[in-house]
Amino acid sequence: MCAHITWWYYLFVRTCMHNSKKIRKNTKTSGKNNLKKRRMNLDNITAGTPLKEAKKALIMIHGRGAGSNDILSIARYLNVDDFALIAPQAENRTWYPYSFLVPIAENEPSFSKSLATIADVVTKIEKNGIEKENIYFLGFSQGACLALEFTARNAAKYGGVVAFTGGLIGDKVYEEHYAGNFENTPIFIGTSDPDFHVPVERVNDTEKLLTKMGAAVTKKIYPDMGHTISQDEIDLANELVFTKK
Repeated sequence: MCAHITWWYYLFVRTCMHNSKKIRKNTKTSGKNNLKKRRMNLDNITAGTPLKEAKKALIMIHGRGAGSNDILSIARYLNVDDFALIAPQAENRTWYPYSFLVPIAENEPSFSKSLATIADVVTKIEKNGIEKENIYFLGFSQGACLALEFTARNAAKYGGVVAFTGGLIGDKVYEEHYAGNFENTPIFIGTSDPDFHVPVERVNDTEKLLTKMGAAVTKKIYPDMGHTISQDEIDLANELVFTKK
């Protein structure tokens, strides 16, 4: 066990995110080809129980500048021994090029393609006989934002959602973008105050909307934690979301 989790991955991601505005836009290719590349990446990293044998699945979404193997490294600290673990890889290691706080149009077409990637993962899981109530989501930073955004746009009774430092995407929270009912899905959001990439105000707005949509949201704000993941967050994720059912 680690008393305080500050793995090299998160420190690396923090450095990458600090320079996020300098990231170049993806090379211009046709939207069709870009979407095909993302769909080809769906199977690139899986772990845990084989999907065809598992009764539960966890979709793990990495942050900017990182990769599938990085986010999968968290699984060893979670109560997910019997889960199929699926970690899609973002093209060029970023799900969208700019801050999650800019107008959504500025992050297109990457934003919509990333949502489509997660949707395809969910479809694949369901085709293997796992229902939505046994599908879980976890993300860090940019991956946490994408996990929250996807589930809010497709609200249903999921197994649970864990967002390590994230909020809904856009220059403001557009309530009309979201539909469905979470039916008491447990959602944990942990974040630092301050966090230079994810303002606490956006986390608070996210909590309000998700609660209105029927989620059982637990939010915890950690003073001066930094852009990382603490052991307390891991413990709460296990207690609130990855409980044995």
